[in-house]
Amino acid sequence: MTDSFPRQEARTRRFSLGVPRSFRISPDGRRVVFLRTTSGTDPVTCLWILDVISGRERLAADPRTLGPYREGTDEDNLPAAERARRERVRESAGGIVAYATDRDVTLAVFALSGQVYTVPLTTGPLTGDGAPARAVTTLTPALDPRPDPTGRRLAYVCAGALRVTSLDGGGEDVAIADPRGADGVTFGLPEFIAAEEMDRQRGYWWSPDGSALLVARADETPVTRWYIADPAHPERTPTEVAYPAAGTPNAEVSLLLARLDGSHRPVETGGAEFPYLVTVSWADESEPLIVVQSRDQRRMRLLALDPGTGQTRVLLEDTDPHWLEIVPGVPARLPGGRIVWARDEADTRRLVVLAPDQEPVAVTPPGLQVRGVLDVDGEVVLFSASAEPTEVELWTFGPGGQDQVAQDQVALHRVGQGGGVEGGTRAGGTTVSWRRTLEADGVSVTVHRDGQPVTTIATHAERPLLPEPRPVLLSAGLREIRTAVLFPSWHQQGQAKLPVLLDPYGGPHAQRVLKARGAYLTSQWFAEQGFAVVVADGRGTPARGPRWERAVAGDLAGPPLADQIDALQAAAERFGDLDTGRVAIRGWSFGGYLAALAVLRRPDVFHAAVAGAPVTDWHLYDTHYTERYLGLPDGDGDDYDRSSLLSLLPSGAERSGVTARPVLLIHGLADDNVVVAHTLRLSGALLAAGYPHSVLPLTGITHMASQETVAENLLTLQLDFLRGALAIPEPRVASTM
Repeated sequence: MTDSFPRQEARTRRFSLGVPRSFRISPDGRRVVFLRTTSGTDPVTCLWILDVISGRERLAADPRTLGPYREGTDEDNLPAAERARRERVRESAGGIVAYATDRDVTLAVFALSGQVYTVPLTTGPLTGDGAPARAVTTLTPALDPRPDPTGRRLAYVCAGALRVTSLDGGGEDVAIADPRGADGVTFGLPEFIAAEEMDRQRGYWWSPDGSALLVARADETPVTRWYIADPAHPERTPTEVAYPAAGTPNAEVSLLLARLDGSHRPVETGGAEFPYLVTVSWADESEPLIVVQSRDQRRMRLLALDPGTGQTRVLLEDTDPHWLEIVPGVPARLPGGRIVWARDEADTRRLVVLAPDQEPVAVTPPGLQVRGVLDVDGEVVLFSASAEPTEVELWTFGPGGQDQVAQDQVALHRVGQGGGVEGGTRAGGTTVSWRRTLEADGVSVTVHRDGQPVTTIATHAERPLLPEPRPVLLSAGLREIRTAVLFPSWHQQGQAKLPVLLDPYGGPHAQRVLKARGAYLTSQWFAEQGFAVVVADGRGTPARGPRWERAVAGDLAGPPLADQIDALQAAAERFGDLDTGRVAIRGWSFGGYLAALAVLRRPDVFHAAVAGAPVTDWHLYDTHYTERYLGLPDGDGDDYDRSSLLSLLPSGAERSGVTARPVLLIHGLADDNVVVAHTLRLSGALLAAGYPHSVLPLTGITHMASQETVAENLLTLQLDFLRGALAIPEPRVASTM
């Protein structure tokens, strides 16, 4: 082989290049628009169209054919706000990475380095070239361009103002909402918390007839300013970021109803009592729906807005003594004024339907954990859910009418194949579903029409240069912790003891143990180097029910670490080849925090750790995430101390008898999510305690650490550290992968 797995994983952006994504189906179900690069190593994303009936694809727009676009150069010179947006959504590719369409999916708009383009989606034979993309005259840099539902006008954000212009090239370019030079104020963009923690990637919403917009106003003036410097380039001015750390002020977010005729109305959403704007839905001629949340996240309101008066009314208010999770895709509208919502009942996250003047009725059963609503197609709701946490299934329900909803009579169907990880979207009787399994590499995408498969959408992702991961899945211990154990492909049971590497994320909002082969590629590579690798999803991770998620309330350290140890012990009892005298742990972000926590709190179990971009002091992490689990710092400081890594370290004088395990701390100096201060403060505390450790600073690297050479070398450097820390020789069967 001339390539290695670390190099291949880096240049394929973790095998995401060439995979179709971001699907949009026309209302008649005949066209599917999507994004995909042309190969598994091509980093430039293009816009494609599929004709569902013929199964033929057409390339609608390739950035390289648009004059000003220069591959590589343009990605290096993105507008700062667009670069921040990509960091929030973890976007590692370039080109057309986001687009929007009109209601009938007849045209698409997108931005390349601040210039807006539009392309028709219905002209030209699908076997050849359609009408080319053309530039739209706007101010630059233009951010988040979106056509109105009728396809006549374009809205976009520039210099903090939300602007509207005509898509046909005529008419005036007008600022609908303008901060007029006010520092720290923007219209139409999500603030940091919305984008990073609430998955709200937009800040304005068109009315169905294109005559008005609901616009978020974000005032970051109260937010504390932090400064991120690049020590490798002391001549550069540090980047100023508004970072709302736990217990400090958030951006002040409000909502404005702006009409194209120039009239404006402020929308009352709850003010200081409900400062978080979670989402807005204005999908049809019904009243717009707005979701807001209290600062402590124990109260959430669903509001209906009267567009004529700008007044809102409360449709429902949910409460929880710990916190309320934000469920993607809700609220959603059904015919007859009904609304799809999600609630936690009897330790199950369930979908409920609110009919006018009636109590909410659950339409999914106990034990089926709803993950999110994916689409609404007339009476049919497509959603994802899990009966088994390692699987993500596709389901639909179709109310047979308002009276039947009230009587809990719905047609509930599992529409996916099950046994893996599935997702999808639906419109006009057409469903596009994608599926990952343990039996196959990558993602398979199938298009169904009226319930029958009619065609597929090809993926161009590369096949990993790696033996097929064959994880053994366990339900470990009394808590049945979902756990995967991976061995080298060349290892024979009973042949020799293997050092153990735990490879978790282990925290809220993410899973590592899934029935999808791609989830284990990096873990399998480490296994090929001579490790038995254990991956476990402990308490706090999703899809096990509200009680499981909320077991970390007030303590982000104890339950997650205890579950990693339980999973390790269960794996060692099941497989005699695990050498529990040589146990290492590695992780990134929460996983990095967990890795450092493991060697500091339980050096009797863990003998080395690689902690990448770890949160070490929860006072330094953002409000919405941290306060959900630990509350306000001035409310109960013990919770912060209990979860902090810094509080685990004795002073140098007190360190007698404390076992010091090798620790490698890795952190990107340009990280604006988990800032490098986390690692520097931990390193300082370790030094003060006389605790030996290593620090690897990554110049110019953000939280994603996706730059090709860095991503490749990080794996090999971690491997070298772990071998040295555990005194592991090269594997008896050498691997070039």
